[in-house]
Amino acid sequence: MNVKNKDTSMDGPAAPCVYVGDDLARYGFGEGHPFGPDRLDAFWQQACAVGLDRQVQQCIPVSAARMLVERFHTPAYVERVIGQSATGVGYLDNGDTPAFPGIYESACYVVGSVLDAIERILTGACRQAFVPVAGLHHARRDRAAGFCVFNDCGIAIETLRRQHHLQRIAYVDIDAHHGDGVFYSFEEDPELFFADLHEDGRYLYPGSGMAEETGRGAARGTKLNVPMPPGADDDAFFKAWERVEAFVDDARPQFILFQCGADSIAGDPITDLRYSPAAHRHATRRLLQLARRHCQGHLLAMGGGGYNRRNLALAWTGVVEVLMSD
Repeated sequence: MNVKNKDTSMDGPAAPCVYVGDDLARYGFGEGHPFGPDRLDAFWQQACAVGLDRQVQQCIPVSAARMLVERFHTPAYVERVIGQSATGVGYLDNGDTPAFPGIYESACYVVGSVLDAIERILTGACRQAFVPVAGLHHARRDRAAGFCVFNDCGIAIETLRRQHHLQRIAYVDIDAHHGDGVFYSFEEDPELFFADLHEDGRYLYPGSGMAEETGRGAARGTKLNVPMPPGADDDAFFKAWERVEAFVDDARPQFILFQCGADSIAGDPITDLRYSPAAHRHATRRLLQLARRHCQGHLLAMGGGGYNRRNLALAWTGVVEVLMSD
């Protein structure tokens, strides 16, 4: 991958951080698996083609220590991943997420890069960041799921609380798949404001995220699930987005996490939504405005899904271009 091997910026500390490098790209599954290790390079080639490599802070991937992974995941599950990482044999779930030699180390680079981005944002090195290979929102505390080994989103939420003592956190997800690993892990948490626009679970994995799922107990009303019908286009997205935006605004978050999966764009091989990259630009622009209003611009974007390489390249490049406007 044609990237610099150290952090760079031409625009000073305000320029967004973007994480690129082989250690991050290696999180991917071979032999024709839709989540291949070429996804990061597809994005970065497009970013370079429009000159973003000369404008952002290029940040090298960072590995997370086991203790940080266990802020969200159970020690027994982490031990299982370590074991199967050594052998490269079998699946970590029921058939979507195969083990490969070094999968533990690769997954730790996803987590570590997200946590490093949080540190940079909160210490003022940048106000926003983008980690392309991240947003692995299906993994549960005790198991893998849907191409996701460690749930960096959940680890980020726990870190913002335990290490940085933030309480009101907004998690916004526009991936075609419901972010079930985040939702159910924090379903009873009244200070995690969760908003998810996704393809209706009656038609797509993981089969969850119904509109009536709004949180439990004291957290009722702090979760917003917006199932979209197969074939929903930009017009449908923009209309539904108004609900998401109002929800996040009312939450007055101290930090915004944005899972911007590109598998919701028309032409993805495993989903049925029909957005264009304009949806990702719009969501980023509006979240950036909310971040400026409520939390000093603190916004972390994570790439999430996306299995048409051209789609993810255009969508994620658009996300970064909007972040550059801060």
